[in-house]
Amino acid sequence: MKSLCLALFAAAMLTQVQAALVTKTISYRQGDTELRGYLAYDDSVTSDKKAPGVLVFPEWWGMSSFVKGRAGALAKLGYVAFAADMYGNGQFTSDHNKAKELASAVAGKPVMGERVQAGYDQLIKTGLVDDSKVATIGFCFGGACSQILAYSGAPLKGVVSFHGALIPASADAAKKNQAKFLILQGELDPLVPQAARTAFIKSMDEGKFDYQFLTYSGAVHAFMNPDADKARDDGLDGVGYDPEVATRAWAQMQLFFKEIFGQPS
Repeated sequence: MKSLCLALFAAAMLTQVQAALVTKTISYRQGDTELRGYLAYDDSVTSDKKAPGVLVFPEWWGMSSFVKGRAGALAKLGYVAFAADMYGNGQFTSDHNKAKELASAVAGKPVMGERVQAGYDQLIKTGLVDDSKVATIGFCFGGACSQILAYSGAPLKGVVSFHGALIPASADAAKKNQAKFLILQGELDPLVPQAARTAFIKSMDEGKFDYQFLTYSGAVHAFMNPDADKARDDGLDGVGYDPEVATRAWAQMQLFFKEIFGQPS
């Protein structure tokens, strides 16, 4: 019996050693614009053994190490994660004035919807994703991107928005939407004022969405991102990292995914 236990333990350890995180920069297109997303998955996932997919939309900084790290963390949880490029050429900036310029060129324009759709399409094209089990998460600007994709009628199981800009759902969006929503906001976030929250919640109620709206006491904007404090020191008001809230919010996302997907296979 002892020998059998040792053999089983050794086999389990070998499986753990063999499992590895695969990451790739993926080039794809939206119209004439070349986009460069970031794909992460466990190498146990194959076209014959697919996993749920999670599309990740970044903050207005673009393709940062933070958003790539979140994709990697999702892959370690058993998901195929793809961080979508919203600006083209994998652009990233740490300057908040430049970030505002980049986001303003996309936000609220037709190209925003086209690029969120391009990200979704590229995730599915990997051939690694069970396309009946797809969700999206987004941070700040990316939270709005996630909402836009769901409102378009994309076949999503869920949307998770971390300190995201909130876009009230139209009646048409309510008819098209297929996703459950998890909205995670900081209580003291000055970039998403109470009026915006009230309008969003009203639209969710009127559209009969299945949604959760959680508010974290004491948290401001960008509470998930460890680089938020540097951005604040560089002159961006209203932001700040909160490690305790970040841990709680990420755990809440995991519970939500277990609800909509079941346990990763």
